[in-house]
Amino acid sequence: MVCEIIEEIHEECGVFGVYHAEDSASLTYYGLHALQHRGQEGCGIATMNGECLTAYKGKGLVSEVFRDEQIQALQGEYAIGHVRYSTAGGNEIENVQPLIANLEKHKFAVVHNGQIVNAKELRIELEKKGSIFQGSSDSEIILHLIQQGKGSFSERIKQAFQRLEGAYACLVLCEEGIFAIRDHNGLRPLAYASYQDGYLISSESCAFDVMSSSKEITDVDSGEIVWFHSKGITKEYYRKPQGVHMCAMEYIYFARPDSVIDGINVHEARVATGRVMAQKDKESGVSADIVIGVPDSSTSAAIGYAKESGIPYELGLIKNRYVGRTFIQPTQKQRERGVRMKLSAIESLVSGKRIILIDDSIVRGTTSRRIVQLLKEAGAKEVHIRIGAPAITHPCFYGVDTSSFEELISARMSDAELCEYLKADSLRFMEISDLIKAYQSDALCTACFSGHYVTKLFSYGTIIQAFYESHPLK
Repeated sequence: MVCEIIEEIHEECGVFGVYHAEDSASLTYYGLHALQHRGQEGCGIATMNGECLTAYKGKGLVSEVFRDEQIQALQGEYAIGHVRYSTAGGNEIENVQPLIANLEKHKFAVVHNGQIVNAKELRIELEKKGSIFQGSSDSEIILHLIQQGKGSFSERIKQAFQRLEGAYACLVLCEEGIFAIRDHNGLRPLAYASYQDGYLISSESCAFDVMSSSKEITDVDSGEIVWFHSKGITKEYYRKPQGVHMCAMEYIYFARPDSVIDGINVHEARVATGRVMAQKDKESGVSADIVIGVPDSSTSAAIGYAKESGIPYELGLIKNRYVGRTFIQPTQKQRERGVRMKLSAIESLVSGKRIILIDDSIVRGTTSRRIVQLLKEAGAKEVHIRIGAPAITHPCFYGVDTSSFEELISARMSDAELCEYLKADSLRFMEISDLIKAYQSDALCTACFSGHYVTKLFSYGTIIQAFYESHPLK
């Protein structure tokens, strides 16, 4: 038996597309590099050259899967790509995207980020109609829905996505160009920018910067299909938009700090959360000597806290960026050594200090507990944990790998109990109202903090029902 030593939350994937560029495969390669943080299990690229669709994919990082010969073999002016972290479906090669399907005499390819909550119901329906699935990913449902549609390809796209519930950003590559589709609740990010005579499409704007593309970034609207074709761009709503409910964890954890999502710069949003946390600590009278952040996603919030509080920011924890994913035997001694491989404390900075430790979230709690232990063994006098998010008390069914209550320590413990478990001197989470204040926006999905889901949950609703039946006081 093995276990992963650093418990982190993961988002399912990232998508990238290039319309009308001679070096579309190479551009997509660099775009996927910029999105590598969104998925490290597998990746792939598909290109269209006339009527010929070519694809290559594999398990591993972008730099591991692709070499020059693979890129050179992917010819065409249109391309889509994908980096994968599996939440719905395993990490088998059949689930690595792009997924390819035939439609009459022509092929098309699909890449998808997010999770379809009515996937189980749709899969049963499609199998009864004769559809044969090659993998276990919910993304494959999109292929079959398009195949079974009627009319032109654009009409089939519209019909297919009218059937889906959940969170998704999707790109479809075909002879007619590229279709970019975003769920009608705006749960997942998707944007495009002009590039030379064409366009780039991406889950995050940081990928546009790599290509020095236009700074005018346009978000695909909720419930919108944007079709990039030879005559320009065609926009159409396949469903009535239900506003934007951007996953709050995109700003808190998933996205790169240099990305802009729905008009909000991620770094600035995290700095603002740090400022809000410091303001609340000023009111309660908590004091400390230094502020440190758990690298890397908490660095911006730690900087914001330090600026607002006047307490110096220090680089108290160092991350070893060359460990990768470490799997070890689950003995206590080995687990502790694993944390030290990934993180180390600078003893001369933390010894004898009262520390404000900023982290982005607590999921299972074991990593946070080990970090506190690491700091105190390095001589820290006090460790006060401040979390740049509310407590995660409910599973996510929209593409984040927290799909059960058992994984979430805040679903089982009060803040006081959790503080004692972590062996911290104090613990404070943000409130949902704090996020709204920091981001200056309430266009957020906060279901994992509140249990108020923005879509019907279909079969996933049984997880919620079973938990409340066994925890009536919750």
